[in-house]
Amino acid sequence: MFDIHESIEMYLGGKREFTVYKADKMLRRAAEREFEIIGEAMNRIDKLDPNIAISSKKQIISMRNRVIHGYDKIDDEIIWGTIVRHLPKLKIDINALMA
Repeated sequence: MFDIHESIEMYLGGKREFTVYKADKMLRRAAEREFEIIGEAMNRIDKLDPNIAISSKKQIISMRNRVIHGYDKIDDEIIWGTIVRHLPKLKIDINALMA
């Protein structure tokens, strides 16, 4: 699971600016695909046991749904915000669960 988070970090490399992200279509599509995968995993975890404590679980599932069902309405700012705010928390939560 956290391999996916690391994939997004790898895609970004040193490009930690929204303007760089927005200008690179391949980077945006790669991040969107990773959110589809992460969101589906979160959805399955939630169905198996909704009591598993992952702080950003609902936001990530929601992001997956937006990406999958609304290609023409994907908001780059929302995806970037999720990358910056929710993925670091997800990594911490997953590491804690695996410990």
